[in-house]
Amino acid sequence: MTHTRRQFVRFVPAFGVFVIPSVSAAQGQGSLPADPPWPAPTTRGGAVDDFFPSHPPALVKEMVGVSHGNIARVRELVQQHPELAKAAWDWGYGDWETALGAASHVGNRPIAELLLEHGAAPTHFSAAMLGQLDVLKAFMAASPGLQKMRGPHGLTLMVHARNGGPQAAAVVSYLESVGDAHQPYRDDPLSDAERASLLGRYAFGDRPRDAFVVSLQKNQLMIARSGAAERGIVHQGQLAFHAVGGPSTIIRFERDGDRIVALTLHDPDPVVRAKRIS
Repeated sequence: MTHTRRQFVRFVPAFGVFVIPSVSAAQGQGSLPADPPWPAPTTRGGAVDDFFPSHPPALVKEMVGVSHGNIARVRELVQQHPELAKAAWDWGYGDWETALGAASHVGNRPIAELLLEHGAAPTHFSAAMLGQLDVLKAFMAASPGLQKMRGPHGLTLMVHARNGGPQAAAVVSYLESVGDAHQPYRDDPLSDAERASLLGRYAFGDRPRDAFVVSLQKNQLMIARSGAAERGIVHQGQLAFHAVGGPSTIIRFERDGDRIVALTLHDPDPVVRAKRIS
């Protein structure tokens, strides 16, 4: 049995749909599965945990999650821990997102401005969403072709600009004139039968969550570790896929005759081989 090299996460954005459970839960719109067995953040006067002096992972993850839409909690966290304004989290498969990146791709100007005030490093994505055309032009002059770079969850620079609303309209027009700021992922076609053949449960260990589930939603293939939210995967040819936001991590399905029997996750070397059990 091959081994894992990372913690798999429970909440990841679907292809074209963004699941932000931390915000939803904070607003009473749903409940969350149990977090991994990380210790709670250290309380004043209490014993320090194994992560000290680093911020606890659960706190970092929360900071990035709430930066999509919960400004009250963002303000509370940066008041308690100012350096969390620079927090970044890997939602899985190498889909890194900063707190500012979260606010930028959903077009949340108040949170983005709050994070910048507390020391978050501005990016061309935040500049696009905030309508800072001159700043964006300077970024692009320094790095030609920058408009092709994707942000968190594989979102394009144009998505960030459009989510900036009327204040970013000039940025949208500029990016349209430049071109290549909204290139779709490669997603080679599959027949209905080919998609159906991939669906099922693939186990890589003996623990209850040591399995992937491949499913289909509105003609979109999805993958999730057991107990986690689903995530869209896009076809790169020959039954190799990557999850949105993580193009370097490849999921390859193995065929034995007419039947799919396993999948292997490469990052870029093989990390997990999961056998199909249903």
